[in-house]
Amino acid sequence: MLETKTSADGLTFWVLVQPRASRKAVVGVHQDALKVKLTAPPVEGAANAQCLEVLAKALDRPKSTLAIVNGQTNRRKQILVRAKGGPLSAEEITALQRRLMELSQKTP
Repeated sequence: MLETKTSADGLTFWVLVQPRASRKAVVGVHQDALKVKLTAPPVEGAANAQCLEVLAKALDRPKSTLAIVNGQTNRRKQILVRAKGGPLSAEEITALQRRLMELSQKTP
């Protein structure tokens, strides 16, 4: 099950990336983290950048509102989702949690 945490900074959750996959996609939950397949190799930040792009598209958020706050050089990363301006509203948090739940239900 995917766990999210809210704070003054925004909403955080964990992802597990699979670099050098055949396609880019969010494919469900693995080890209580959202699994994200990436075509980019894990060199010079390419996989991290593509991870944020894939998540931004999946969550329908601007890429600038997402950041990797933990695990920059690891397959397991903690993602922070911020509001476009100011703190996340209760409605935004609920919508993000709902969307993350939908993404976690996907099967590979």
